[in-house]
Amino acid sequence: MTKTKIELLSPAKNKEFGIAAINSGADAVYIGAPAFGARSAAGNSVSDIASLIKYAHLFNTQVYVTINTVLYDSELEEVTKLINSLYSAGADALIIQDMSILEMDIPPIQLFASTQTHNYSIDRIKFLEQTGIQRIILARELSLPQIAELKQNTNADLEFFIHGALCVSFSGQCYFSQAVAGRSANRGDCGQHCRMLYSLEDSLGKTLVKNKYLLSMKDLNLSSYLKNLIDSGITSFKIEGRLKDIGYVKNVTAYYRQKLDEIIDGNPLHLEKSSSGKITYFFVPDPEKSFNRSFTNYFIENKAENIASLNTQKAMGKRIGIAKKVLNNYFEIESAEVISNGDGLCFFDKKELLNGFNVNKVDGKKIYADDLSELYSGAQLFRNNDHQFEKEMLKDVTVRTIDVSLSLKANEETLILSATDEDGNCVEVQRNLPNQLAEHPEKMMETIQRQLRKTGSSIFRVTEINTEMSKQYFLTVSFLNELRREAITCLEQKRISTYTRAIKSLPKPELLFPAKKLTYHNNVTNEMAREFYSKHGVEDIADGYEVSTPKKGDVIMTTRYCIKRQIEICPFENEFKNDFKEPYFLNDGSRKYELEFDCANCQMRIKL
Repeated sequence: MTKTKIELLSPAKNKEFGIAAINSGADAVYIGAPAFGARSAAGNSVSDIASLIKYAHLFNTQVYVTINTVLYDSELEEVTKLINSLYSAGADALIIQDMSILEMDIPPIQLFASTQTHNYSIDRIKFLEQTGIQRIILARELSLPQIAELKQNTNADLEFFIHGALCVSFSGQCYFSQAVAGRSANRGDCGQHCRMLYSLEDSLGKTLVKNKYLLSMKDLNLSSYLKNLIDSGITSFKIEGRLKDIGYVKNVTAYYRQKLDEIIDGNPLHLEKSSSGKITYFFVPDPEKSFNRSFTNYFIENKAENIASLNTQKAMGKRIGIAKKVLNNYFEIESAEVISNGDGLCFFDKKELLNGFNVNKVDGKKIYADDLSELYSGAQLFRNNDHQFEKEMLKDVTVRTIDVSLSLKANEETLILSATDEDGNCVEVQRNLPNQLAEHPEKMMETIQRQLRKTGSSIFRVTEINTEMSKQYFLTVSFLNELRREAITCLEQKRISTYTRAIKSLPKPELLFPAKKLTYHNNVTNEMAREFYSKHGVEDIADGYEVSTPKKGDVIMTTRYCIKRQIEICPFENEFKNDFKEPYFLNDGSRKYELEFDCANCQMRIKL
C-alpha cells in the first residue's frame, strides 16, 4: 500500500533561517530568489540557496524557491537565466505566479502555482494542473468542504496555509498599494494599507465605526484542524513568515512538527512524513509565545466570526492573566505564568488602545514597571515579549539526526565497517587486519562501542553496533576514529548522491482556459504571458494593473471578509435598525474608498 507523504513547509528568510527550520522539523522550506519573490525584503543569492539545498537534501528535505511576482517584458531574459541557475543549484521546485514562466525555455523543474494565482475555483485549478503544474497552493479563504471538493477534481498536490499572518484580500487580487502608493503587492512591495486605521462612513458622511483597523486580520492558527485537512486532501502544510524572526521559525515549526507526528504515528499504515531524521527539542513549543495578533481559524468552517483585529495591528502575544491592585509603580496579577524581568506586557486601555510596558522587576506577586498610568484593575494582560523564551530561541541547540547502524566484521585479512542509515543507504570501508590480538577482549569491545558511537558534529546518531569477529583484535582509538569518520563521510556523500528530484509534468495538448476574456485581475504584465493565454483560447486580454493607469471606480481589493458581518450589521444575520445610507466608505483621513457588497457570493470589494 502506498502511503501518503505529509509535508510540513516552513519559511526561510535566508540560509540561516532555512537550516533552523530544517533542524526544527520542516520537511521542506521555501526561500526567496535573489529577485522576483513576493517578499522583496527576503531575497537570497543563488550560492546561499545552493548551500541550503545541500544541507536540506541530507535529510530528504526539499527546497522550493519563490519567483512569484508578476514580470515585465524587460525581465523575462533575466528570469530565464535565474531559473536555470536555481535548477543547477539543486532547487526542488519553483513557486510561480506569472504564466510567462510556462512559456520559457527552462529545465524540467517542478512548478508550483503560488497562492498569488488566486487558486479558489475548480475550473482554474483543473486548468493549472493540466498545464503541467504539480502543486496548487490554495487560497486561504477556502473551507474544509471546498477543499475536499477541489481534491475530488484534481490530481495535483494541494498545499494550504495553516499558520501566520493573513492578507485580508484574496491573494493576487489586491491592488490597493499599487493604486495608492505605486507599490505593487504582486511585485513583492506591498505597502500594507490593510494594517492602517479607517473609519466606516455612510454616503451622507455619518460614522458607523471610528478609527479602527477595519481591514487588519488576526493571525491564522489551524493546529486543531490538521487531521481534517489531511482527510480533505491537503498534503503540504505551510507556515507563513519569511519576514519573521528566527525564534518564530523554530518555535512554530517545532509545534506543528509535533502535531503532525502525532497524527502520522496514529495512522502508520496510510501516512508518513516526507523527510528523514529525528529531532531532539530543548524547549516546549508554544505558538502563542511568538509574534501573533491573536488567532483565528478564518474560513475553515465556512463562515468566520470575529476574524479582524480591530483595535491593533501589532503583536499581542499570549494572554497571561488579569491585573490586580494597580499602584503607581507596581501591580499584582492573577496568572499561572511565570513573569520575568525584561518581559513585555500589553493590554487594551479604557480607550480600547493597545498599551504596554516592560517589566523592570518581579518581587513575589508584585510586578514593577516605569509607567502604569493607563493600567487599571481588571485589565486583561498579554505577554508580547517573553524574555526568557526568546533567549532560549536564540540558542542553536535543537538537533536533527539520522539514525545509523554500524556493523564491524573481520575476515581472514580485512576489517570491514558497514554503515546503514534509516533510509536504507549503506556504505562499507575496509582496512587490513592488525596483527596484534587484544590482551583484554572485554575492554577492547567497550572501546570499540564507545569510539564508534562518537559521531561528533555529523548528522548521524548511532543506534546500534554489531560486531562479527572470530578473534578480538587490538584496535587503537585513532584507528577506530579514522574508520568511523570515513564511513560517516561516505554515508553522507551517498545520501547526497542518491537524492532524486521530481521533474515537471508535461502539459496536456489543446488545453483551453476557462474564460475567453481576462481583466486586470488576471495579472498579465508581459507579452509572453499574453501569448500563453492566447494559445489557450483567450480572445480578449486586458493589461495587468501594474502596467495600467489607475482610475476612479477600480476594484482595488476583493475579500471574503465582510465588514458588515464583522461589526454585526449583516442584514442576513443580525437584526439591525439601519439608520445609515449605503454605499459605505472607508475613510483613512485623507481619502475615501467605496465598499461594494456581493452578498450572493458573500464577498466584499473595495473601490478606488
